[in-house]
Amino acid sequence: MAQTVQSQTKVAPFKRRQSFGFVQGIGLTVLLAIAAKFLSYLPLLSVMGHLVIAIMLGLIWRAAIGVPEHIVGGISFSSKKLLRLGIIMLGMRLNLQSIIQAGPKVLAMAVIHIAFTIAVVAGLAKWFKIPGKLGVLTACGTAICGAAAVVAIAPQVEAKDEETAIGAAVVAILGTGFTLVYSLLYPVFGLSAHSYGIFAGATLHEIAHVIAAAAPAGSQAEDIAIVVKLARVAMLVPVSLLLGMWMNRKKRTGPRISRKRSIQIPWFILGFLLMSGVNTLGIIPERATGMIVAAAYLLIAVAMAGLGLGVDLAVFRRLGIRPFWAGLIGSIALSLLGYGNLYLFGLNG
Repeated sequence: MAQTVQSQTKVAPFKRRQSFGFVQGIGLTVLLAIAAKFLSYLPLLSVMGHLVIAIMLGLIWRAAIGVPEHIVGGISFSSKKLLRLGIIMLGMRLNLQSIIQAGPKVLAMAVIHIAFTIAVVAGLAKWFKIPGKLGVLTACGTAICGAAAVVAIAPQVEAKDEETAIGAAVVAILGTGFTLVYSLLYPVFGLSAHSYGIFAGATLHEIAHVIAAAAPAGSQAEDIAIVVKLARVAMLVPVSLLLGMWMNRKKRTGPRISRKRSIQIPWFILGFLLMSGVNTLGIIPERATGMIVAAAYLLIAVAMAGLGLGVDLAVFRRLGIRPFWAGLIGSIALSLLGYGNLYLFGLNG
């Protein structure tokens, strides 16, 4: 009896410490996400967007200060659970009607660009001998919507946390670099504001990158760029489902009965689509919609900070260089294809 009481008295402080560490882990990711948001208002950092900055702050914090073991649970909660909630809420950013109104040419470009970029980057990943899951994440992030696509696709391919973080960081860095290049070369492209907006939306990685790159051409370019970009974001749902089916098929081994495994459904992606439907119907007031989207981006930034905190820079140096080159070549190819398609589809006016 005395031993039982003694063991209980030892377990209680441990549980309290564990619970406090869990809260500390979440608190640290929230703190870094808020810091990233404020830093994104600075002139030199605004083009990066707060999602990119949140990843970088997480990387820097781990390298400079370290991450105690007892707060890892909270960090993991932020990078997984809060991330999925953020992606669901981000569906309020997407108006399906706007995509339909943009016309079949824009939708066709979105499908072509995604299929082309995934094929190119995945092929390069194989050539560079990048681990399969990391190659898929880099390909999807480059093709669809940057870091948000990486973290949305990761559960479908059962990627490790470090693979997810590295894929997100690589795509975020590439997107930031291409945003700067686009902004500088806008006068050289010889495109109207409308055409340049289509080009930016069809080829850049994050929504933040699209908005930043389209800004020099004015509000008209920004508006069409966002619509075109959201057409690519909408493709996240079918691509995620197809990847889930592909992974499920790869696992089919043994007798016929084992082949009846159910396909893993990314419920949070379906939640994203449901919220898009709610936004399309206009059920929620515009002001409330804006607040939900802002909260979604904050939650995703919290998750990005958590992913950054989970990356060992030594691992990043070991695994991140080859995905960077694959993503860079794929991004250049996507930009060239996008520019050519403007003329092919007659959207260069």
